[in-house]
Amino acid sequence: MGRSGPAKAVVSDRINNIGHVLSREAFNTTRSWIDTVIPKPGNGFELGSPGLLRSLRFNMLPKYCTSTCILVLVFSLHISLLAADTPRLNDRHILVVVWDGMRPDFIGEETTPTLWKLAREGVAFRNHHPVYPSATMVNGTAMVTGVYPGKSGIIANYVYRPDIDAHNPIAVENPAVVKKGDQISHGKYISVPTLAELVQRGGGRTAVASAKTVGLLLDRGSGIGPAKDCVTLFAGRALPDAILGPIASALGSSPSAHLQRDRWTTNAVTDFLWKHGVPTFSVLWLGEPDLTQHETAPGAPSALVAIKSSDDNLAAVLSALGQQGLRKTTDVFVVSDHGFSTINRSIDLRKILNDAGFAANTEFKDKPGDIMLVGNGGTVLFYVGGHDATVTSRLVEFLQQSDFAGVIFTKPGLPGTFHLTDAKIDPPPSGDGAASNPNKPDVVMAFRWSDLKNQFGTPGMIDADWQRIAGEGTHATLSRFDMHNTLVAAGPDFRVGETDDLPTGNFDLAPTILQILGIEAPQKMDGRVLSEAMVNGNHLPAIGKMETKTIEAKKDFAAGTWKQSLRISRVGSTIYLDEGNGAFSLKGSK
Repeated sequence: MGRSGPAKAVVSDRINNIGHVLSREAFNTTRSWIDTVIPKPGNGFELGSPGLLRSLRFNMLPKYCTSTCILVLVFSLHISLLAADTPRLNDRHILVVVWDGMRPDFIGEETTPTLWKLAREGVAFRNHHPVYPSATMVNGTAMVTGVYPGKSGIIANYVYRPDIDAHNPIAVENPAVVKKGDQISHGKYISVPTLAELVQRGGGRTAVASAKTVGLLLDRGSGIGPAKDCVTLFAGRALPDAILGPIASALGSSPSAHLQRDRWTTNAVTDFLWKHGVPTFSVLWLGEPDLTQHETAPGAPSALVAIKSSDDNLAAVLSALGQQGLRKTTDVFVVSDHGFSTINRSIDLRKILNDAGFAANTEFKDKPGDIMLVGNGGTVLFYVGGHDATVTSRLVEFLQQSDFAGVIFTKPGLPGTFHLTDAKIDPPPSGDGAASNPNKPDVVMAFRWSDLKNQFGTPGMIDADWQRIAGEGTHATLSRFDMHNTLVAAGPDFRVGETDDLPTGNFDLAPTILQILGIEAPQKMDGRVLSEAMVNGNHLPAIGKMETKTIEAKKDFAAGTWKQSLRISRVGSTIYLDEGNGAFSLKGSK
C-alpha cells in the first residue's frame, strides 16, 4: 500500500505452521473460528453453556496499539465457494434488517432479547466494520453494492458535486440530487448495480422499506422495467409513487415521531408489502437507535428505549415470516450501518479557519484559494478553490498543529497525511458514473477521539463539526466505537450458535447474499463471501498468513511533531479499517 511523504507501514506478520497460527492466546480469538475451519463432532463453540451464552455480548476490540497481529488471511474469497449455477429465487428468501447506529456493546439478553435469541440461532459477527466515513448513506450504499465508497461514488453523506449544484453541498440521497445524478451519468449515479437491481434482473421480486431517506439509495428503480412489481419506501415516500396511496389507506400516513415511524415502516412490510407473499429480497431499515442517540447520546435512557423498540420491530418481522411458514427458508441479517460516539467538543471550523487567515465558507464562492467546508459530523471534507496547492498545504499544516484533528487524508498524499486511497474514498480518474466525479475533496479530516465515558457511562468521546452540540451523539470518525458495528446472521445457510471473530464488513453483505441466491455479480466486488460462517463445511476457505498492520505518518514542525496512525485488517484481498487517530506533540512533552 503506497503513500507519499514520510508515511510508513509498520507491519507485524506471524507466519507459522497451522498449530501455532491458530493459537487463541496469540491472536486474541476464540475456539469458535478455529472449529469452523477444523470441524469436529458436536458443537465446538461451547455455546451449550448458559454462562458462555451470557458472555456472547459483543465486545469492542482491545485498545488501539501501534502494531499487532490478529486474524487472518483467507484467500480465494472472491471466487464462488458454494454452488451457484442456478439462481435460487424460489426456495430462498433474504431479509436484511438495519438498526441504524446500533453499537454492538448494547446487545444483551435484557436490552435486546429478540436479537440476542437470533444470535444464538445463527452466527454473531464480533469483529464487524462499517466503511469510512462511518455514516449512513455511505454504508447503506456499501451494503447493497459490495464495493468501497470510492468505487460506488458515494463517499460521504454530504459532498460537493458542482455538476449537480455549483455552489452548495448536496445530500447524496436527496431525490432531486439522485435524479439529476442519474441523468448526467446515464443511470450510474451509483456506479455499480445494487443488490435489488441484480435480484430483479434475475427475475426476483424485491421490497425495500426504510424509515429514513437512505432507502432511495438501496433501490431507486422500483416500478420500472424488471422492477415493475417491486417497491421502495423511504421516509414516508415511495417508488412507484402510486403505491403510497394504498399503503396510507391501510396504515395511515407515515408519522413524524421516530419510534412511531419505525413501527409504521415495519407494518408496511408485514401488513402490506408481504401481504401476498414474501419477495426474494427484503430490506427493513429502522431509524433507531440512531435518531434518538443523535438527540441525546449513546446509553441515554431514551436511547435504550429506542433500542428496545428496534428489537420489538425485529420480533414483528420474524413473527410475520413464521406466520407465512418461511422462517426455515429465509436468511435473516441484522446489521447496523455504523457505531456511535458522544461529542466532547463541537468545533466551529469556519470561524477557526477564518480567524487563522483562511477564506472558509460552507458554500462555494468559486474563488481560487477559498475553502469550502462540507461537514459530516465526525468527518469534514475540504474543497479548495482551483485546487490551489499552496492553500491546501497551508491548510493541512494548520490542521496538523490543531488540537482536534484525528486522521488527515489528502488527494496528493501530502507529508504527514495518508492518501485518499488509504481510506478507500478516492474515486477512479475516469469513467462513466458518479465514482469518476473529478471534483474529489482536496482534504478529508476525521476528528480526534478517546475512550473516555459520557454522562451515561458509555465509552467513546469525539470532537465533531459545528452541526451538533457537546454532549449529543454523532459518528463518522475513525474511532473504534464508530468503526465497529453490529452483524448477526441466521437462517438455513448459516451455522447455529456460533461466533465469528474474523474481520467482516458491511460491504460483505452483497457478495454473501448473491452467493446464497446463486446470482453472479457483473463485476468483482471488494467485499467477500462470509463462507466461514456458512453451513457448507466442504467449501471452507483455506488458512494462510494472517495480518493486521498499522500505517503511520508524521511531520515535524519547529514547535513539535504531528503523528497519525491507521490500523488495518486484511482477509485475502479485502481490507477493513479498524481505527485511526492522531495528535500534535510539543517539543519536550511526553
